[in-house]
Amino acid sequence: MAENLSSLEVGDPPVHLLGYSVAGEESVVGVPELDVMFDIGKAPRQLLSLNHVCLTHGHMDHAAGLAYYFWQRDFQDNPGGRVLLPRELHAPVERMLRDWAAVEGHLAPFELLPMQSGDRYEVRRDLFIQAFDVPHGRQVPALGYLVYEVRRKLRPELAGLTGPEIVALKNKGAEVTFATEVPLVAYLGDSQVFDLTTVPLLADARVLMAECTFVDADHVSRARAGCHVHVTDLPRLLATTRAQAVVLTHLTRRSGMLTARRALKKTLAPADLARVHLLMDRKHKSEDPQPASGDE
Repeated sequence: MAENLSSLEVGDPPVHLLGYSVAGEESVVGVPELDVMFDIGKAPRQLLSLNHVCLTHGHMDHAAGLAYYFWQRDFQDNPGGRVLLPRELHAPVERMLRDWAAVEGHLAPFELLPMQSGDRYEVRRDLFIQAFDVPHGRQVPALGYLVYEVRRKLRPELAGLTGPEIVALKNKGAEVTFATEVPLVAYLGDSQVFDLTTVPLLADARVLMAECTFVDADHVSRARAGCHVHVTDLPRLLATTRAQAVVLTHLTRRSGMLTARRALKKTLAPADLARVHLLMDRKHKSEDPQPASGDE
């Protein structure tokens, strides 16, 4: 189990990310202040207390820890937790958990929430998760997730009124505020590049987490075969997002971190390079000095 999680703060105001992502091995990113983790990897212990798991797809490196998550929470007297997942995976994941109960000897409490593109789930008052389709091959049901806030703001035409005047209008039944949706964090999971502006709010997420599995010049065909992103695809992706920070995940161990940094510098314009972060960069490691993802 990967305990050498990366820890970084990005965006303004900052968002704290805690995660681990190496292609084919494990992918999980938690956002503690939002009580959400994206994918679950092997369910690292530091993230077990988070109550909401957004599962993008069923590949083992993203989903292996599902049973462990529920059983460990139960063992620690912290039952519950819920997993949002593509609706096509709901039945097989439920079967898997019930079969595991036969192996374990008891059934831990679990909650699965089947999602499809456009569905939203309320995490807490005024904080929501919205699902959207991502392209990861025709045989792999896959979703991305956007976490956003709904904030109430004073109607512009009332800006010159005093507090008592606004209260008086409200007491008369007037609507003195309006709702605005503020996109915070988006996670694409394993996904080929697509136009983020086609999904409401997605292009304006403060923090975008996206895969970049391959960076070597001779790995373009691998990227295409696996429906993954090659570093040369990133300019198209970055052109469709206004994110303050773009965090790249899922780098293959076939490429070292130094190679990845060099490829990004060669491929991206300086303004884009300034907002791009590699999740597994050694400088972000919170534990375990051992290098990951081919770090030099």
